[in-house]
Amino acid sequence: SMNKIILMGRLVRDPEVRYTQTGKVVCQFTIAVDRPFANQDGQREADFIPVIVWGKQAELCGNSLTKGQRVLVEGRLQIRSYDAKDGSKRWVTEVIANGFEFIERKGDFANGGAPASAGKADFESGFGSPVPFDEEIPF
Repeated sequence: SMNKIILMGRLVRDPEVRYTQTGKVVCQFTIAVDRPFANQDGQREADFIPVIVWGKQAELCGNSLTKGQRVLVEGRLQIRSYDAKDGSKRWVTEVIANGFEFIERKGDFANGGAPASAGKADFESGFGSPVPFDEEIPF
C-alpha cells in the first residue's frame, strides 16, 4: 500500500505547538494551497489543508515557521472521524508530515510583513472552531 502526499502552500496562521498528555510534542498548522485553475470570476481558489508534525520536527516548525510563509510539506493523508457535540459524526482530513522544507526563510519577508501574494492568508475569521485533536495518532 502507498500513501504519499506533497504540498506547497502558505501558512494561514502561526503554527501551534503543544504537548500531549503522554509528553509527545506536536505542531499543527494549516496551509493554503492554490488550485491550478481560476474559478468563473477569474479568481484562484485555494484549499486549506491541516498539517500535523510530530517530534523534533514539530519543535522546529514552531520555532521557524510563521504566518504567510511558503513551505513544502511531504507526508501522508489521514482521514478520521469524531463525534461532534450535537451527536453528529464529523470527518477530518489532514496531512501527517514526515518532513517539511522552507521555500522562503522567515527573514525574507518578516521586515515588510508577508509578501503581497500572501494576502489570501488572512482567512482566519472564516475558519470556525478548531477541530478536536486526536492526541494518540500513531506516528
